[in-house]
Amino acid sequence: MKLAGEIGERNDSNPIAYNNAADFIAETLQESGLVPYEEELGDKLQYRNIIAEHYGITHPEELIIVGAHYDTVWLSSGADDNASGVAVMLEIARQLKTKQLARTIRFVAFANEEYPHFLTDNMGSLFHAKRSYEREDKIIAMLSLEMLGYFSDEVDSQTYPSPLSWFYPNKANFIAFVSDFSSRHLLKKSIGIFRKSMSFPSEGLTAPVALIPDVRRSDQAAFWRYNYPAFMVTDTAAYRYNAYHNAKDAPDRLDYGAMTRVTTGLIAVLEELAGNER
Repeated sequence: MKLAGEIGERNDSNPIAYNNAADFIAETLQESGLVPYEEELGDKLQYRNIIAEHYGITHPEELIIVGAHYDTVWLSSGADDNASGVAVMLEIARQLKTKQLARTIRFVAFANEEYPHFLTDNMGSLFHAKRSYEREDKIIAMLSLEMLGYFSDEVDSQTYPSPLSWFYPNKANFIAFVSDFSSRHLLKKSIGIFRKSMSFPSEGLTAPVALIPDVRRSDQAAFWRYNYPAFMVTDTAAYRYNAYHNAKDAPDRLDYGAMTRVTTGLIAVLEELAGNER
């Protein structure tokens, strides 16, 4: 995995690696036949969102955003958080490039999801959501790909914030679709498509942020602020992964077979949401 295995830690403390990561993402999107461009943000330092669009045929003004943040916390190479999400996004972009879709899919690699930028003006997804709102972009769905690589079949490998442990499985072998209450219809439709197309364990959660604050812990929260429907797809991070936000988050901890199946399922979700014109 290029981001975590070669480039490594990606944040303000390592700006060369941070820029190298952005360049790699842009190059990979270009190799897939897309035309990447940048969105610069930041006051004292300049940060970059990397964007590419696969334009729809009959309803190109209707947008589906597929996003993943590429920065890491300090002292972590961020294999699961969030090189895994970026890798899945890049593979989705590569495979969908050959598809004729009704709606436009916008792929965005976001800068600055991690602390201290989360939900500040320097957060890449919040900047993008605000710009989209000001342009009156017609975003019909946003998928935040956030940690998609760690799975376990061991009993009690999965934990939850209270009181969810009463309702969900104790094995960390599933992928989770998570939204606030306002995006519940999009989540329900999307997880239904995923389950129909891919035999891989999945769980859905719709909950108010006030009741379970962790439902907002990624880039989808930026889009909720501007009333765009959005949800997170995640392996649940610290609720199963002891290498979360530390130096042990390395590429050899990930399950690439499971990531491949999740990717295939998400491609089916996006094809149906975007309208496959074949």
